Amino acid sequence: MGTKERLTYISLFSSAGVGCFGFKKQGFKCIATNELVERRIAVQIANNKCDSSSGYICGSLKESSVKQRIYEELKKEKIEDLDVLIATPPCQGMSVANHKKNDGDKERNSLVVESINMVIKIKPKIFIFENVPAFMKTICTDNDGNDKSIGEAISVNLGNNYAISSQVLNFKDYGACSSRTRCLVIGVRNDLSQYISPIELYPSYEKEKTLKEVIGNLKSLKNIGEIDDKDIYHNFRKYPEHMRSWISGLDEGKSAFDNENPLEKPHRIINGEYVLNKRKNADKYTRQYWNKVGPCIHTRNDQLASQNTIHPSDDRVFSIRELMMMMTIPNDFKWTDDQIETLNKMSLHEKQKYLKKNEINIRQCIGEAVPTIIMSKIASNINYFLKKKFLKHKDVNKIIVDNSLLDYDNLISYIDKNPSNYDYFSLSKIAELCNSNRQKNSAYYTDKIILTHIYDQLPEINKDVVRILEPSVGAGNFLPFILIKYSKCKNVILDLIDIDLKSIEILKCLLKHLHIPENIKINFICADFLKYEFKEKYDLVIGNPPFTKINTDKSILDVNCNNLAGRFIVKSIRTSNYVSMVMPKFLLNTLDFREVRDYISTYKIDSIIDFGELGFKGVKVETINIAIDTVNKIEKTFIKSISKNKELYQKQSYFISNSLPYWIIYRNKEFDKVFKNMELGIFDVFRDRQITNSILVKENGNDKIRVLRSRNIKEDGSGLINIDNYDCYLEKKDIDKLSVKKFYNRDNAYLVPNMTYKPRMIKMPKNVLVNGSVAILIPKYDFSMSEEDMKFLSSEKYRNFYEIARNYQTRSLNIDKSSVYFFGRLKNGK
Repeated sequence: MGTKERLTYISLFSSAGVGCFGFKKQGFKCIATNELVERRIAVQIANNKCDSSSGYICGSLKESSVKQRIYEELKKEKIEDLDVLIATPPCQGMSVANHKKNDGDKERNSLVVESINMVIKIKPKIFIFENVPAFMKTICTDNDGNDKSIGEAISVNLGNNYAISSQVLNFKDYGACSSRTRCLVIGVRNDLSQYISPIELYPSYEKEKTLKEVIGNLKSLKNIGEIDDKDIYHNFRKYPEHMRSWISGLDEGKSAFDNENPLEKPHRIINGEYVLNKRKNADKYTRQYWNKVGPCIHTRNDQLASQNTIHPSDDRVFSIRELMMMMTIPNDFKWTDDQIETLNKMSLHEKQKYLKKNEINIRQCIGEAVPTIIMSKIASNINYFLKKKFLKHKDVNKIIVDNSLLDYDNLISYIDKNPSNYDYFSLSKIAELCNSNRQKNSAYYTDKIILTHIYDQLPEINKDVVRILEPSVGAGNFLPFILIKYSKCKNVILDLIDIDLKSIEILKCLLKHLHIPENIKINFICADFLKYEFKEKYDLVIGNPPFTKINTDKSILDVNCNNLAGRFIVKSIRTSNYVSMVMPKFLLNTLDFREVRDYISTYKIDSIIDFGELGFKGVKVETINIAIDTVNKIEKTFIKSISKNKELYQKQSYFISNSLPYWIIYRNKEFDKVFKNMELGIFDVFRDRQITNSILVKENGNDKIRVLRSRNIKEDGSGLINIDNYDCYLEKKDIDKLSVKKFYNRDNAYLVPNMTYKPRMIKMPKNVLVNGSVAILIPKYDFSMSEEDMKFLSSEKYRNFYEIARNYQTRSLNIDKSSVYFFGRLKNGK
């Protein structure tokens, strides 16, 4: 980041390079481009796509020699850290229109896996995949030989190293005049993903343009075979004269099949008999509308009988130039080595000869292309972010020192100057760091990694007026993502609340560095969200509330929770149709959040994204994002673990079960098998909080009592182990004041290490005590654990069960009154 040199890219399955031309226009350097068909490579050569002639690589990516040539180009150009890899693999077998997929389709779709493997090998900063809308759900054969969805293959192979977002976009909403719905997948390498989100790299919304606006100024062509004198690519493509009567009288939006006269319907004369053509699709022989966006352009755009090909007023298919304008292909894009000026000066016969040779290839290339504007916008965004200066975690103290007068009071003047060309997020991070009330109000910067995953789960809202609330806005980290997500909505009212007036003043200054679309109206409210009375219900409440512990007696809600985050989410649910909140992960299991869980579980939980400890840099707390739909009926919940790169859909009643003490979001069949075969909930728990290192000694003696710690219990649960420089003791005279004394020499108590995913159990030995690293389990009724029972608790099967029972937590692994439920014994000794 911060480089001024040309950014680099390679393009796979690049066809004629129509989309990639957008990267060229944005100043990127193409290191290598790969395409199977030689005549399409020739188009790229005509446009000087690569600096080096060896960069044009024709052949199948399945051939190791082809891949090797790409690697050699990177080596030759001394590219050790490629900026962008683009792949648009063939989509046969993927299209929704092609329902029957066979093994050949899956094999062809596995070209996607070749693209994935190129990303693994090259490790570009950013990768872009483009394909049909069903791309992520389509089956492919992955590297392990198993069939899986392409989305799963991308996640499994790349999810640990990239922040990835996939979106299905209609390109007509992003600058193209062609209703073309496609899937775009963008990944940003992990070392950059806290500064750059893939969400920020997608093309920006533009109000769609009509055909009249885009091609209405071109010359009307009335005669079959006519070629515009000033533009060889604007021509009336020839077809049999008798077909003209089929379309000549059509109104906009009408098909030749709608004609009343049978002779004006598409037909053939076979052996002197009239045979009506089959109407397989409703959009064949259909005249387009001037005042609507252009249709999706297909590869057979040369035929009247193809889909939506007929000009709004002329009796012909769209010309090449019109198609180029609809697909935003610039006038300086060349289809052959010939200059357009030279082509336009040729005789009519020469022009016809030229078109006969090249027109079908040109039209097919246009039909399978990504509109140039789409890739140009993505390239522009990549250019902006890769050349921007970002505030890195290690820079934080340096920035404060270098600007010794910088504090929360004079921050506004600092931000106004936009020092060192920092981006909006870096400025907002500086604002958070300088916030003197940061600890008091529990205000923490929300990282882009979190925001990327939250964005993908936000709801689409189709209303004329959309109302959104952020109840604890702080430095406004969510705002750029909210603006992107709802940029297409007609009107958006965005209410921003914060309890700190200074935060709001700073935020107003920050927003000067952020483009606010015309459809967004922002209101600032300085108030306590929990006490503020709202007159209208919101469509969405989104944010990252404070996690501060508070006195439960001061609750203004009827759902008790001694944490502000719990109260925020309850009020948000009552205030909105949809809630998306960053929450502490212990929402899932602690007693403090029990009433909040019970309240939430009456609504549809759309998703839970588990960030673990990856959520906040330097803050030792695990976080999740929970999305709640307060309107629609309860169904399945999307569960995603970022740290484990794991995705699944769970029936809500399955992971929120009356048979469980709390939510088990990763519950599965293996968990259920162990659960079914164990008697659980049979222990109470005690953990000492008084024996600290200050009262422990290393020397043993007659006046000492051994104090066991977690490592003293063997990993297989077979007994105790002595450890040099670890074992410790307590003066006998000191035990009378300790609560743990009541378990001293108790006959029926058991020990298990605390804070571990290697549980094991031993019976409490005589003449020992334990500190807080070991939990004491006390049977709730009169029973004894057998050797077989205790052995099972250190088995791999139980440990896998226990990890799921604890929701793969890392910070809140203490054995408490809730989690002790999962220690038990085998039913019938099995």
